[in-house]
Amino acid sequence: MKANINRIKGGDLELTEKVVAINRVVKTTKGGRAFSFSALVVVGNGNGVVGHGLGKAKEVQEAITKGIDDAKKNLIKVPVMHGTIPHEQFAKEGAAKVLIKPAAHGTGVIAGGSMRAVLEAAGVTDILSKSLGSANPHNVVKATFTALAMLREPIQVAKDRNINLKKVFNG
Repeated sequence: MKANINRIKGGDLELTEKVVAINRVVKTTKGGRAFSFSALVVVGNGNGVVGHGLGKAKEVQEAITKGIDDAKKNLIKVPVMHGTIPHEQFAKEGAAKVLIKPAAHGTGVIAGGSMRAVLEAAGVTDILSKSLGSANPHNVVKATFTALAMLREPIQVAKDRNINLKKVFNG
């Protein structure tokens, strides 16, 4: 199932940044070794908006800055209801597979490193999740992002199914 991504503009949102992974790359040349860095960054406002980005540069701080700028261009809106997600979702990116499930209030974020960063940036406070397959942070972040993008709000599902909400709630 392809994600119907709810992309949004970064504009004037108060976004917090979290560096998920930094990778040092060494290129051997005739003149010696040339070092460069790549940084995987997640940004979010803690209220349903989250994004991820990758930055590459000769210096770590510059790579992080580029990653933040890239993440601000890839923002999506996630339906967070009472601190959790509306329904279970499975997503795959490369060899990384991700399963996220809604959880009762007080459960907390049950997730591993890369997934935890994305979920906390999105503002999810109670969730059960499992990362299956590859533990590559890049693919785990992308799979989590895809799973969150595929989530739909219950009201939207009801409209898609032509359910009259007034009839359901008023008897």
